[in-house]
Amino acid sequence: MKLQEMIGLAVFDVENGKEIGKIHDFILDENWLITGLELDGKSLFSSYVKSVSWEDIAAYGEDAVMIRSQEAVRKMDANDIPLTYLLGKRKLKEMQVLTEDGILLGRISDVYFEQEQGNTILGLEISDGFVSDLIEGRKWLPCTAEMAIGENAVMVPSMSEHRLEKAINSVNG
Repeated sequence: MKLQEMIGLAVFDVENGKEIGKIHDFILDENWLITGLELDGKSLFSSYVKSVSWEDIAAYGEDAVMIRSQEAVRKMDANDIPLTYLLGKRKLKEMQVLTEDGILLGRISDVYFEQEQGNTILGLEISDGFVSDLIEGRKWLPCTAEMAIGENAVMVPSMSEHRLEKAINSVNG
């Protein structure tokens, strides 16, 4: 499954079936884990966002995300979120992917994870620009322990360009 496919999905409270909001972004950490969701509804002049910790997610699928209860929704200062997927101060989407020997593989266009493996990020979809995407298609780079999320780029081991594969529509199938 791709994170981009989940942006905008409805989030429901399992206890009473109430729609709590929609997914606005994902909260990530430096170890390639999804740690939570950011919900829509941040006010214009507030630095607080509504978030749900990954542990409070009961289930998720193609159509909705189910959380244990409405109490799982918490206010979080946006400035305290170290890394996001789509919109934060430090976001993974559009971040450059560089090898340790200085080769630019492209920019992150999406992130793959698999439901059976929980919140672990499996790989990165990498774009090398619009024309290259049209001609060659986007590439997929499996995540490894040697990959590091830096301040302005994701650093990957030398020779990672040989591990690039054609992008796949869904890791789940």
